[in-house]
Amino acid sequence: MADYQLIIVGGGPGGLTAGLYAARARLKTVLLERGVPGGQILNTDWIDNYPGFPDGISGFDLADKMKAQADRFGLEIRNGAEVTGMDLGAASKKIQLADGNEITTQAVILATGARPNILGVPGEKELAAKGVSYCATCDGPFFRDQEIAVVGGGNTAVQEAMFLTRFAKKVTLIHRRDQLRATTILQDQAKANPKIEFLWNSYVKEIRGTNGVEELALRDTEGKESTLAVQGIFVLIGVIPNNEVLPADQLTLKNGFVVTDAEMRTNIPGVMAAGDICSKNVRQIINGAGEGAVAALSAEDYLLEKASEQTC
Repeated sequence: MADYQLIIVGGGPGGLTAGLYAARARLKTVLLERGVPGGQILNTDWIDNYPGFPDGISGFDLADKMKAQADRFGLEIRNGAEVTGMDLGAASKKIQLADGNEITTQAVILATGARPNILGVPGEKELAAKGVSYCATCDGPFFRDQEIAVVGGGNTAVQEAMFLTRFAKKVTLIHRRDQLRATTILQDQAKANPKIEFLWNSYVKEIRGTNGVEELALRDTEGKESTLAVQGIFVLIGVIPNNEVLPADQLTLKNGFVVTDAEMRTNIPGVMAAGDICSKNVRQIINGAGEGAVAALSAEDYLLEKASEQTC
């Protein structure tokens, strides 16, 4: 007999919401989080676009409220529970932990999340959420009538640069090559936008500022150095899935992200996924939470179906 009916791996918005729904459904559930619950929103200074908070809310407070709501319904949460491996193929699924223990479950929700690619330059970590951002949709409105930079040359960077012109006075798109990688139609639209300027063959060497971003130290491909005065910088050079512990030989992945159907079910019966680990275009707190709810309901349906089969 399995230790749990459901194990949720990851405690971001998707995992916490899945835990809330599972606990309310009185499923024997445990949420495994290698750090503390909250995920990437713990690194977000202020959130203005999550429903129910008309004045906005800090990332820490939102994570705390999500956890408190799950706690209210008795969700078991193991902080510091690092998953090192899993076998999802059998009816009784196995989760291996760093402490050497193995726990079994009938169903699993994968909510391991993703992380943005970073520049890895001085000042980036220190000024994160103080002018350094990795999400234009999340943070664009904070930069009204300011001058900002976007780093990247793909579709996402160009699309987000155009989105940011709704708020910023000027957007400088910095790219280390002499031409963009984005589709031609997006390039044409961006080049026609009077608020966007392009800085070719250049890369960011350092991000400078005291209490916020003030300027960027730049270097071009010929070695010439310069500075650019901005109040914000959006690093849009891709997202990395946290898939290191996922069994790639069992799960269907696309570019490292988990493929699901509309009900958040993976190719493996009894295994769902939610949040930023899923293969999708939009990665926001709101849709991560929604996917967590759907994944938990799908897990409940799966467990009811299995129980029905056993009684027949």
